[in-house]
Amino acid sequence: MTDAGPTLLLGPVLRHVGRHDATIWVGTDRACTVEILDHREPTFEVAGHHFAVVCVEGLAQGSSTAYDVRLDDTRVWPAPEDPRPSPRIRTFDPDAPLRLVFGSCRYARPDAVRGNKHFHTDALDAFAKRMATQEESRWPDALLLLGDQVYADETSPHTQARIRQRRPVDEPPGTQVKDFEEYTWLYHESWTDPDVRWLLSTLPSSMIFDDHDIADDWNTSAAWRRDMQATSWWEDRVVGGLASYWVYQHIGNLAPQALVKDELYQRVRGSDGDCWPLLRDFAVAADREADGEKGARWSYRRDLGPVRLLVIDSRCGRVLETGHRSMVSESEFGWIEEQVAGDYDHLLVGTSLPWLLPRALHDVEAWNEVLADGARGPLLARWAESWRRALDLEHWAAFRRSFDRLGALFAAVGRQPDPPATICVLSGDVHHAYAARAQLPDSGRAAVWQLTCSPVHNYVPRVMR
Repeated sequence: MTDAGPTLLLGPVLRHVGRHDATIWVGTDRACTVEILDHREPTFEVAGHHFAVVCVEGLAQGSSTAYDVRLDDTRVWPAPEDPRPSPRIRTFDPDAPLRLVFGSCRYARPDAVRGNKHFHTDALDAFAKRMATQEESRWPDALLLLGDQVYADETSPHTQARIRQRRPVDEPPGTQVKDFEEYTWLYHESWTDPDVRWLLSTLPSSMIFDDHDIADDWNTSAAWRRDMQATSWWEDRVVGGLASYWVYQHIGNLAPQALVKDELYQRVRGSDGDCWPLLRDFAVAADREADGEKGARWSYRRDLGPVRLLVIDSRCGRVLETGHRSMVSESEFGWIEEQVAGDYDHLLVGTSLPWLLPRALHDVEAWNEVLADGARGPLLARWAESWRRALDLEHWAAFRRSFDRLGALFAAVGRQPDPPATICVLSGDVHHAYAARAQLPDSGRAAVWQLTCSPVHNYVPRVMR
């Protein structure tokens, strides 16, 4: 039997794009060398799976360059019969306007929930179909996915069937995802949708996780963390979730220069064997909270032409044990404050959880935090904790110090001598879409907006409707 050669299982996913460079992520069925636009990169292995990030440099500013993917010198993408336009890398022009598409909460893919009346059209799938028929000049410039790219705790019938073939489901975590191997199934299910796969090969994408990427209510409170850590299955879940997020999403968020400086990525890239032990140890440390700090920083910054995008981790970076609840640690907030310095026309702040909620919800969450901290005694504290989990009362409003500090930062940016025209907080999570204008005292000339878009492919619960 003749060996057909390596297969492209996932991707290409166009990730970072700058003025002169880009990164493209791929997943393959075996070790091989990936080539894109004469730039070659060997794959690395994680628990029997193979991946690569190809850094393409030397592109012209403001240019549009078609590309294909070759594995061991054989062209594998795009397919010759594909009717869609060729995937392209469109570098940014600092003088051109920016159009960005964003949203959150995309469950699996359309055919994974066929017949389920809860789910309607996959907005990302529909957008890709429309975009493929348009002139390139009408395409958006970038895509921002703000959490719940996969649902570890709500698996599709197809994934549940695979789980049953692998292990008993009458033991925890049942039909939820257990470990890294099962996470790879979720990404394969979601990212192999043909139209979305083409869109991801053509629009540069930025990503951040939210709770369902790991588990509903992830890091809602210190009590929740202790309850999860007492289970028999949690460690495998959080290690598999963070390790898979690093592979499938996080490294693509980084520019080529940042990848060169990333010690873990360079160790993985230079390894001759399976890198799972490296990623397992990293994920354990990333989940750990010690002395008011976290073991990893998932937040990052991108400059998209004249627009600065600052993406804040509002899940894994939470500090819960110190008695001073914070959405991110002190050192990470200092890093965030450093990133807003500079010259740009608009500031986009991506955070999966909305900074501004509808007013009544904001007040309820702030009130719940006070009660859960014990201000009215232990009985009401226990009651508040149960309601925090049941009603997901864990947004920025429930981390009041962090909420106020972020607002103060926006006001300070607006008071700069040459402030950006707008500061827009882009969020998802709440299965509700809205725009809200913030009125900040002494905020200068920058208009501050909360823009929320959710869900991309899920349903709106009756209570939210």
